[in-house]
Amino acid sequence: MGLHIVVLAAGKGKRMHSALPKVLQPLGDRPLLKHVVEAAQTLDPEQIHVVYGHGAEQVQSALGYLEVNWVYQEQQLGTGHAVAQAIDDVPDDARVLVLYGDVPLMRAGTLSHLVEASGSDALALLTVVLEDPSGYGRIKRNDENRVVGIVEDKDTTGDERYIREVNTGLLCAQSRHLRDWLSRLTNENTQGEYYLTDCIAMAAGDNVQIVAGQSGNVEETQGINNKRDLALAERLLQRRQADALMDQGLTLRDPDRFDLRGSLRIGRDCMVDINAVIEGEVVLGDNVTIGPNCVLRNCQIGDHSQILSHTVIEHAQVGARCQVGPFARLRPDTRLADRAKIGNFVETKKITLGVGSKINHLSYVGDAKVGNNVNIGAGVITCNYDGANKNVTTIGDDAFIGSDCQLVAPVDIGKGATIGAGSTVTKTAPPQALTLSRAKQISIDGWKRPKKHTPGHD
Repeated sequence: MGLHIVVLAAGKGKRMHSALPKVLQPLGDRPLLKHVVEAAQTLDPEQIHVVYGHGAEQVQSALGYLEVNWVYQEQQLGTGHAVAQAIDDVPDDARVLVLYGDVPLMRAGTLSHLVEASGSDALALLTVVLEDPSGYGRIKRNDENRVVGIVEDKDTTGDERYIREVNTGLLCAQSRHLRDWLSRLTNENTQGEYYLTDCIAMAAGDNVQIVAGQSGNVEETQGINNKRDLALAERLLQRRQADALMDQGLTLRDPDRFDLRGSLRIGRDCMVDINAVIEGEVVLGDNVTIGPNCVLRNCQIGDHSQILSHTVIEHAQVGARCQVGPFARLRPDTRLADRAKIGNFVETKKITLGVGSKINHLSYVGDAKVGNNVNIGAGVITCNYDGANKNVTTIGDDAFIGSDCQLVAPVDIGKGATIGAGSTVTKTAPPQALTLSRAKQISIDGWKRPKKHTPGHD
């Protein structure tokens, strides 16, 4: 019996007050809908059907690459109507699992258990018990404690309002049954919509077994209806990711102040301090330390390296036993060899920095090839842009660049060369030589500073 998964993702999300469709709102830097599809894929279904409608062009533009069957719902007439749009693409002998594009935290294990509970002919529901059930459909049971139906919140009357077992919306049933029940739905309710939940009463009337399973974690059933819900889900997701990384051996100074917005692979004995933000694909070697308030984006950090506080590293590679920061910025295509050092308030872009080389503070080095054991002093700038093109600066091994120098590219600094502080270098600096380009220093005796003019005292 094959499994087909239908994901309902056509809603507008008015309470988001956003031009972005609700299912594209970001959670951990990925759209809500992508989280749901990824969870669905872990079940290895024959097909995933995504029913979309509001913001169709935006949804397709953002997620059209997903390997799913896109089903367009022109009018949003309720959850039953939405599932009905996809059911024709599902064979009668399949099981159908219904998920929601705005319920992004469902665990694969919970979904797997729900599918298993549907067996060969049952209808499986996922329910939770809440202290405050308002806003949710209530689970109706008979005197034998069997599920006989669901009453939507706005349709509850009398004692029904106080039922605490509520519907999460997730269900799994056989396609042949679901197709029949959907064909019999009506919109005779306060919302004028075709409720998928009405299928539960039909199942009871048809003597189909209804299995209501409780979720072991209420948080994973959390739906996203507004920005407050989104913020809550973000913290839940981040704590889940932090826990998983700590289980792998990562030391987090405070797991509640950690944000992973991509993937993180770690070696042994790594430590991440507070307020670190990890984006894209980041790889840490063994014994890597990440200081507080750092941003790492699509980068690799080698063994025993230290990234000090308030450092931003993006699309860069850091070798082993390096030290970077504090307050440093490594821009794309920066590559540091082993034992290199980048100090405070240093910015690099598209450079290779050789083994043991140092750029200690207050410098910009871009479009450069720097050899081994080079020392670059404070305030050094590679003038790599002439207004039209980027040009390369090459610095040989063991060179020493004094403070406050400008290296005007394209220019070569020879092996072992020394550039005197305050020099502007526009021509090749020969190896093993001192190169200077300073104006002659003069002193003027008897010079006096001008005095400030005071009105009325000429």
